[in-house]
Amino acid sequence: MTPPSLKRNTNDVPYGILAIQKCARICCPRNRCQKVILYKISILFLTYMCYICYKMSRKPISVVKSVLHDTCTNGTSTHCGYAPFNTPDGPKLFGEMDSAFLFTYALSMFASGFIAERVSLRYYLCFGMILSGLFQYLFGLAKILDIHNMTYFLLIQIFGGIVQTTGWPGVVTIVGRWFGKSKRGLVFGIWNSHTSIGNILGTLIAAEYVESDWSLSFIVPAIIICIGGVIMFLFLAESPESVSLQLDRPYSYDLINDSDVEDDRNRNESSERAQLLRHRPSISIIDALHIPGVIEFSFCLFFSKLVSYTFLYWLPLYIENSSTLGAEVSAILSTTFDVGGIIGTITAGGISDKTGMPATVCMVMFLIASPVLLLYQQFGSVSMEISIVLLILGGITVNGPYGLITTAVSAELGTHSTVEGNAKALATVTAIIDGIGSIGAAVGPLLAGVFCTGGWEQVFQMLIMALTCAMILLIRLVAKECINLRRNSRTRSE
Repeated sequence: MTPPSLKRNTNDVPYGILAIQKCARICCPRNRCQKVILYKISILFLTYMCYICYKMSRKPISVVKSVLHDTCTNGTSTHCGYAPFNTPDGPKLFGEMDSAFLFTYALSMFASGFIAERVSLRYYLCFGMILSGLFQYLFGLAKILDIHNMTYFLLIQIFGGIVQTTGWPGVVTIVGRWFGKSKRGLVFGIWNSHTSIGNILGTLIAAEYVESDWSLSFIVPAIIICIGGVIMFLFLAESPESVSLQLDRPYSYDLINDSDVEDDRNRNESSERAQLLRHRPSISIIDALHIPGVIEFSFCLFFSKLVSYTFLYWLPLYIENSSTLGAEVSAILSTTFDVGGIIGTITAGGISDKTGMPATVCMVMFLIASPVLLLYQQFGSVSMEISIVLLILGGITVNGPYGLITTAVSAELGTHSTVEGNAKALATVTAIIDGIGSIGAAVGPLLAGVFCTGGWEQVFQMLIMALTCAMILLIRLVAKECINLRRNSRTRSE
């Protein structure tokens, strides 16, 4: 007889999930495989939309910078920015705000992965999204209430950085629980396009209001992410066990038999297995760092995100400063970098699946990225067409490795043989890799704010140096992959 503590608590199942279960029984009453597919589709869709909301809510600040910093030096504007940013020190203040958010995000990420292993991820994501929306709303409220205190903006960025860390460990862990290692790079590559889609939507929404009422550039995304949090609470199945799926081997699931005779017995077995999984000891940060490849990929992501987030936070302002385009058009043009990011992430994931050489894929893309950035600096302002082509190529080669490392590589390392299939390792490894990477994301915009005062050429030189460092970190892993490829080729030939 199953102890009461191990019995499945049906009262904790969200009403949305109960509706999905009923739909599964109606649509495919006997085909268990189709039911699993239905659940997996819902997980991919919900986590995809979830992180789109997270990324979308971070984007407005990069779009409104040009309006906040408008000093009316040309004498044609009807308003002169927004204090305290409408001074020559505006770029420096923007750098401080970006750093307040990103450094807090990076440091909080380590704690977030630790917490994510020990709480319900459905509640974790729900409250994280609602709180993220709250702090975005407070930023937009500054214009309505005529708040000009720099401390107010810094505090919003700090607390916003903390709550935003709930997103990545949560969604990656949930997807990792539901999907096996087969075609993981391609699945994660397609799924990780949410990063670029979120950036594009955040830019387009913010650009819609930036010249008329910039407060709405923050308030509208805030409302959207809060609604998304409610949807996560109602519909998200955080693990197969929560919807009566039986774990047969790490990250591979079969649906429990639906027959009335065996239903109770199988549900109890599933609950017991789920309870055993939940009580497996979580790994420490030190143990996670000893997993082969974690340190190299973590610091490689540091430099990759340094480049990516410099573009994320400064590209609209750079386009406006280096061309005759206005704030709205510059923001829209900057989205082509994210379009390239979608293509690059899917391409990198597919090639990694085909070759089994993720480090080599990253190395090749970084090699191509360096000359692309140089070409964009020299010729990006010549014409709109050249700018679009180079920004797409830059997005492919910069965000491709970034997306591959944060998704497929993180999930692969989190289920490495050295942790013996411990599912709880996934959140910790993901948080370590993304946490170290996020420190680079904080450093990049900060340095850009400092260097841009001496000319944008210095910013591009910094980005190319970062890409070079990323390639150096991958040399050992690339060599190992090449040796393994040669060994496997000899084995097949024999």
